[in-house]
Amino acid sequence: MDDILIAPDIDYLALAPMIIVGATAVVGVLVEAFAPRRPRRGIQLVLTFGALIAAFVVLISQAGTRVITGSLAIDGPSLVLQGLILLIAIVSAMLMAERRVDPAGDAFAPRASALPGSEEERVLSTRGFMQTEVWPLMLFAVVGMMLFTAANDLLVMFIALEIMSLPLYLLAGMSRRRRLLSQEAALKYFILGAFSSAFFIFGAAMLYGFSGTISLPGIADALSANPGQTPLIFIGFGLVVIGLLFKVGAVPFHQWVPDVYQGSPSAVTAFMAAAVKVAAFGALLRFLYVAFGGARWDWQPALWIIAIATMLVGSILAITQTDIKRMLAYSSIAQAGFILVGVIAVNPEGVAAVMFYLAAYGFATLGAFAVISLVRQDGGEATHLSNWAGLGKRSPVLALSMSLFMLSFAGIPLTSGFIGKFTVFEAAILADAVPLVIVGVIASIIAAFFYVRVIVLMFFTEPAEDGPTVVLPSVFTTLVLAISVAVTVILGVFPQPVLDLVEQANVFLR
Repeated sequence: MDDILIAPDIDYLALAPMIIVGATAVVGVLVEAFAPRRPRRGIQLVLTFGALIAAFVVLISQAGTRVITGSLAIDGPSLVLQGLILLIAIVSAMLMAERRVDPAGDAFAPRASALPGSEEERVLSTRGFMQTEVWPLMLFAVVGMMLFTAANDLLVMFIALEIMSLPLYLLAGMSRRRRLLSQEAALKYFILGAFSSAFFIFGAAMLYGFSGTISLPGIADALSANPGQTPLIFIGFGLVVIGLLFKVGAVPFHQWVPDVYQGSPSAVTAFMAAAVKVAAFGALLRFLYVAFGGARWDWQPALWIIAIATMLVGSILAITQTDIKRMLAYSSIAQAGFILVGVIAVNPEGVAAVMFYLAAYGFATLGAFAVISLVRQDGGEATHLSNWAGLGKRSPVLALSMSLFMLSFAGIPLTSGFIGKFTVFEAAILADAVPLVIVGVIASIIAAFFYVRVIVLMFFTEPAEDGPTVVLPSVFTTLVLAISVAVTVILGVFPQPVLDLVEQANVFLR
């Protein structure tokens, strides 16, 4: 007798936020294919902001939901992380909607060579903005990130990884004026990303060979039923973790981060730096806690080494950088190490700490790259640190905002970064990982040097006569800066409401 296929029980209301974003991304592709050029940007903006806001509203209505629907687990951590991804995407979309006003060298400005009144000039006149195809690409990346945090089996997790990654490879190469640097960044990201995906799927195949299932709870059950672990389970676990750590940007899988951050458009870099970390750490937490929580004593020592190396390598190499985007890239690597301290704790406090840290880091990162996009020279963005000398005299408000973000990254009190580091270190102490906390404190002291160096350059160094100019921000960029500053201050001074939220949503559903 033929086997009867049983359709999975799917709760479409619980999946509604992801369905809204994914369906809108498909509509955006159709708009790119068939809509006239002139109204296309307006249509894409309405679709993008409408979908992200609607998805967030529906997500809020799902608060408290704990259900496994098909291969997805909608629980506290996935809802919080999906909400954070949507908020970051909304703010990132504001930054992408900024008009690039420097036609001499900006990546998205019209070419000066276009003849006035010509067809070329009319086409290029729309390119003071980012290309309209970024909006459906961004939405596809967002829905992939949301799936990534909720995936409860390895196959769906891999599909989500690819849905998230492929649009990002394209977005990284969209800087037209710095075409060579941008395309080099996109190519490196794609090649190394393909390797990480190969590691992930090969490891998933080995885990399936061991357990006979791709379900994360099923793998945990098989592991507990076979305490005499075989090499197959260790190899499979290691390969999957390598694929996830690549997206996190942890050492030694961090080589792509500086080049991609430097070569990508600043708005795209901000989106990648903030949102990808949220999605990747969400997937890493679910994989480690749900599938391998019972084998923590086997994988914790390896992650200890990776976390220590990530904190120290990111902090030390950031000191040697002369380009502010590369400096923030190595800062991002160091921040990944600090977040791993919370992951290693393997307790509910660690999950809550990681989620809070991701929120604090995400909004500070968006604000920092918004500032970078406004400091410009003839060749485009003025990213060399020497160009930031005396910025406090040219634009005190912008320099003060950047200083706040630097202090948050350094973990200075009264900023969100301090509360974030405090919570992950507290979770690690509760898990008897005091040596790891000591290394984290040392790495934080090292990192404080290059953050303070930027502040000293801006306020205590005389500006060069031919220094960069500060572009007057549009309404969108002003909103990005205002939101980022507000979140950084509020989470540093009044963090308790958000801490209560993440503490109520720190248990994974199996």
